[in-house]
Amino acid sequence: MARVLVSEKLAEAGLELLRARGHEVDVCLGLTPTELQSAVSDADALIIRSATVVDAQLLDAGVQLQVVGRAGVGLDNVDTAAATSRGILVCNAPESNVVSAAEHSVGLLLALARNLPQAHAALTNGRWERGLWAGTELLHKTVGIVGLGRVGRLVAQRLAGFDVRLLAYDPFVSADSARAINVEMVELDELLSHSDFVTIHLPKNADTVGLFNAERFAKFKPGARLVNAARGGVVVEADLAAAIENGQIGGAALDVFDTEPKTESPLFGRPEVVVTPHLGASTHEAQHRAGVTIAEQVALALDGDFVPFAVNIAAEDASDALRPYLGIGERLGAFLGGLVRGIPDDIEVKVAGEIGGYDRRILVLSVLRGILGRIVSSPVTFVNAFEHAEKMGVLVRDVGSQDAGEFRNLVEVRGGGHSVAGTLVRSGNEPRIVMIDDHSVEVPLADYMLVIRNDDQPGMIGIVGTILGTAGVNISFMGLGRDRRGDHALMALASDEVIADDVLETLNAEPGIRSASLVQLD
Repeated sequence: MARVLVSEKLAEAGLELLRARGHEVDVCLGLTPTELQSAVSDADALIIRSATVVDAQLLDAGVQLQVVGRAGVGLDNVDTAAATSRGILVCNAPESNVVSAAEHSVGLLLALARNLPQAHAALTNGRWERGLWAGTELLHKTVGIVGLGRVGRLVAQRLAGFDVRLLAYDPFVSADSARAINVEMVELDELLSHSDFVTIHLPKNADTVGLFNAERFAKFKPGARLVNAARGGVVVEADLAAAIENGQIGGAALDVFDTEPKTESPLFGRPEVVVTPHLGASTHEAQHRAGVTIAEQVALALDGDFVPFAVNIAAEDASDALRPYLGIGERLGAFLGGLVRGIPDDIEVKVAGEIGGYDRRILVLSVLRGILGRIVSSPVTFVNAFEHAEKMGVLVRDVGSQDAGEFRNLVEVRGGGHSVAGTLVRSGNEPRIVMIDDHSVEVPLADYMLVIRNDDQPGMIGIVGTILGTAGVNISFMGLGRDRRGDHALMALASDEVIADDVLETLNAEPGIRSASLVQLD
């Protein structure tokens, strides 16, 4: 059982999920920074939203922290680099609020085009101003989308029904990908000069802070309108106010600001400006989804499992083709560790076949977790596995190859004078060992594996079977293999239960048997 500290309001469904997994959940809202440092000192996990600042000082106070989870998308308030250096996994819920954010962006754009908030305010204040708040149609207008990620794509799909021309700028998205949703990719300056509306969907980072400044506003089509429901700080608000004042920008709708909460701004009160207090993710559906998603990610991290939405490992880059091999990679690592009876000085992980061309780091991490997990006293995670190996002086080599021999894909691990290789069979659902110590041998990966090296002579299988049968050991599967010279052989047997030490001693004392060792993977 782990202790999970929740410092901001989280959907009850997420809290219940963590409790159902057996974890202690402490919800502590409104803590001061000093109180939070005290509360996190014995926490294994910290779940936050946007208000909690997770800096190096807080991470130092969390001496037991394994994971920080952000119930939302942005991680502006988390020092991810500091967490990584401490072996702490950072994860978020990147898909939890994308629909809500996209819908809010479209809502702001429509409100801006038709002056809805201004007309509403006038009428509720007793003024019938029908002639003052004439708007503009979207029909045949050009909308520029800056950032064609998850939210940007949803915005494009929703705006398509208004019969508008859609332009987009995103250096990480191909023209073919954009064309699939009827969006034309262009450079940023071209987008700005042609768009009647510009909507921003960028993360906040060193490249985007202050991106929309006075110099950038001068490149807008005169009278164009700007929407930002992405991240505060991307727009220089004083420069935007000046651009609206001089008529270069016709209006703006903002949901996010450079500092929050914000109640005073040169933009507030202007008739051309629509503002909302960071409501992009504020729907019941998004909050429920974020709470459940981040609880699932944190639970996986506490179990030491693969976390799909981890941001400080190559989780999102892990190919769908590669992910099924993470489990077998870890068990192959554990198998090699059992053969070596320790930690090798040099470990080579070779990934061959169709998956050999992908980024293989996440699979190498899985192998290291299998090898080191039973020896290192602290948890070995996808974040700190390389760090553990480096501290122990283990050289880790990653090899990729397109040649997997007779197999579609193959994962091979070498170290300490031993080797093991495995693959997935039966439509990729069943892990199978196909090589042990350079002997071609096929056997399922079971919790108890007996590996016997023997002289290649008649009667050896009968001898082994008699000894195990007499001891009441049930063998569920046996694989046989010869070495290349043909004078030695290897048996790999899957057992339903642990094999006693005295049985192993009997096997090792038998003439013709060179060694018999038990590898436990449970």
